[in-house]
Amino acid sequence: MNELKNLPARRHGFRISYGDAVILAAGFAGTLWLRSMDFPLWWIVPMALGHFLLFCNVFLVWRKWELLWAAAFIVNVTIHVAFDDFDGLSALLWQSPMTILVMLWQIRSPWYHGILASRLNPRLQDYLEGRL
Repeated sequence: MNELKNLPARRHGFRISYGDAVILAAGFAGTLWLRSMDFPLWWIVPMALGHFLLFCNVFLVWRKWELLWAAAFIVNVTIHVAFDDFDGLSALLWQSPMTILVMLWQIRSPWYHGILASRLNPRLQDYLEGRL
């Protein structure tokens, strides 16, 4: 039980760090550069970064669900490229159901501590106090 006293207090809600801001800025710059080079898959960077922001800063999604989303994204992009479809909007539309599913799974869990957790998670206090 003494180990629990040394852990930092759990928090909930939106969060962002300087490291996150650096990653987002670098990704934005990389997107602009890829777009200026007429790279047909330039949209992969903002799509991955947008989901990074959603999953890591807004909804605080578990790593296993992030990896599930990433695997689906890789399959999605691979299928689009195999059919010579380089349209980012099409890939986004096909990826959106997986994004929504991952966010709903996270919100419905008793460990949810992302944005609006105080309204969406009746067991938030148990999570914050380490009882879950």
